[in-house]
Amino acid sequence: MSRLASELQRLRRSPWEVLWSALVSCGLVLFSQLAVAIVPRLLPSISLFAMLPVAGLVFLATIVVGRFWRRFIGVAASAPLFVLFNVLFLWGVYVFVIRRDTSSLLDMLINAECALLLWGLYRILSGDPGIVAYETSFLEEAGCKDFVDAICSSEKHPSLSRVRHCNCCKVNVRGYDHHCPAFGNCIGQKNHRLFMALLTGFVVAESTYTMCSTKYISRCINSGTIRTENPLSLNMVIGTMLFSVLQVLWQVVFLIWHVYGICFNIKTDEWVMSNFPCFGLFLHQLQVAFSFAVSYS
Repeated sequence: MSRLASELQRLRRSPWEVLWSALVSCGLVLFSQLAVAIVPRLLPSISLFAMLPVAGLVFLATIVVGRFWRRFIGVAASAPLFVLFNVLFLWGVYVFVIRRDTSSLLDMLINAECALLLWGLYRILSGDPGIVAYETSFLEEAGCKDFVDAICSSEKHPSLSRVRHCNCCKVNVRGYDHHCPAFGNCIGQKNHRLFMALLTGFVVAESTYTMCSTKYISRCINSGTIRTENPLSLNMVIGTMLFSVLQVLWQVVFLIWHVYGICFNIKTDEWVMSNFPCFGLFLHQLQVAFSFAVSYS
């Protein structure tokens, strides 16, 4: 059974609940993207650079409103589906609006990047991060009450080196770095390379989209056709460009951190727990609460 199927079984969610979760995630994407697209409509006189922090605040506000709305209707959204629908939304805006002003080579490039992102999302969501399981006999020989106790004393058991328990997925992962809600899986020994490739792919794809959308906006301004363009289409292009820039800003920082971690053999979870133990415990408690809420929503 694939990891995706086992996760659905663990969460005890019926097909109708999964469908409702997908619809809520799709609705949240549309709501947030339309809200960001309103920014250039309401503030046409300020520069695109000045619009960035405003767009960021609007996007965060829509996420908060969406969170309260999900609680009100009693349906849980899905972070991986939210990421998926955002990719599809940006791809759709490119295909139906921006594409006509893009060169053939750049068109092939951005379409290939979006397709690879979708394939990578499926692979990391359905793949094995490096889950390990030991029989009861091993725990008895090790003198440990449970697997978590064995991990805590991993210095005495080399086979358990760098195995960590994920409170969100309820599994033990070798080479555990962190749990990634956006990709719906733990990041461990078996999928860390895929995670790095996917993170890099998002940065490259969103940077390419930003370049294409900037060319489209510049063409509208320089050719004097900005007043004849469909206002909804133009605002949507500007809004998705602002969204892409905001995504690239934090993803580049996240990517630099993980490259640093690879160079110096540092795992995110170990670094947080060793340098900020209180914050690390708080994050683990949030994971437990998140897992409980999703399981019974």
